[in-house]
Amino acid sequence: MTTQPKRIAIANGGGFVPGLNAVLTGAVLAAHELGWEAVGIRDGFDGLLRPERYPAGGLVPLSPKTVEHLAGAASPLLGTGARTDPFHVRTVTPDNAVEEADRSEELLQTIHTAGLQAVIAITDLHALSVVFKLARKGLKAVCIPKSPENQVAATHLSFGFNSVLSFAVEMCDRARQAAEAAGKLGVVEVLGEHAGWLALQAGMAVCADAVLIPEIPYDLAKVAARLREKLKAGRHSGLVVVAEGAAPAAGQAAAAPTHALRASLSPGATGHEGGHVIEQSGHVAGTVALQLQRLTDVETYPLILSPLVKAGPPTAVDRQLGLAYGAAAVRAIQEGQTGIMVSFQPPDLKFVPLAEAINKVRTVPPDSVFVQVARALGISLGD
Repeated sequence: MTTQPKRIAIANGGGFVPGLNAVLTGAVLAAHELGWEAVGIRDGFDGLLRPERYPAGGLVPLSPKTVEHLAGAASPLLGTGARTDPFHVRTVTPDNAVEEADRSEELLQTIHTAGLQAVIAITDLHALSVVFKLARKGLKAVCIPKSPENQVAATHLSFGFNSVLSFAVEMCDRARQAAEAAGKLGVVEVLGEHAGWLALQAGMAVCADAVLIPEIPYDLAKVAARLREKLKAGRHSGLVVVAEGAAPAAGQAAAAPTHALRASLSPGATGHEGGHVIEQSGHVAGTVALQLQRLTDVETYPLILSPLVKAGPPTAVDRQLGLAYGAAAVRAIQEGQTGIMVSFQPPDLKFVPLAEAINKVRTVPPDSVFVQVARALGISLGD
């Protein structure tokens, strides 16, 4: 008898990044080479927890023919799993009350009943923790890290980051051109609530005047002084790239922009309301732009890229990485390794226990080569 799984499932856990189908393709082709059957679970684990939502069924049969032209496609075949955490499934009762239930045991039983011996989960930080908890309850799983901010610990490069970075660079280039044409200062906000890799690398690529990241608290007076030096030298425009999690140094809090919506909030309302109460995207760009305009006397405009950079097709790097990640996950299952994450540690793909990857954020070290290069280029980091 063989202990190798004969039927494996693939699921997208968490939100969207470009090129998810490349990972799917790599896993399906590698499984086919071993004679295994591969199926996809729709929308994370929703396909198993809520099959009634899917007229064609919550599981999608996958074959080499199904995925042969998918590697470069933008729209994920299986959808994503941003909606449902099996440990906290929200339901609406007949009397319109919202309740949460732990359906993890039900999910594990459904996986067993479907004859699935292992699951390959493409996960962000939150979904990684969910799979870790399922693995502790018996799920045989291999995770593949994805992150538009490249903030998953225990890997040098998360899937999707290169595509997001490439598009962010393109948009920052356009923002600079627009700023130059109008003689203004552009402040571009990108993803990065806890880690500044995207802002730092995109800002470096376009030779921004300043880059503000969560790891280095900023002093806008210092940023403004650097910008004024360049303006005195004949420049009439500038570009600042900020991560959405960038924050001022102690005692250097910048004034928050005023929004029309704020007037409708209660008198005691505080915090980062932004343009909407729930969505905070754009708060940092608006705050920084307003304060820099006051400090430099140059008209400044904020631009928010956060939701846009995750759209579009994958780059060649992410296509190759996705195929490699998918094939490596199948190899791990073949070797009997589960409860692990595939980690890109150049030049190798290695396997690390999920416990080493969860509850950790890969932040930018103060001595990072990217920080050193940015400073060498004369880019202000706000400190």
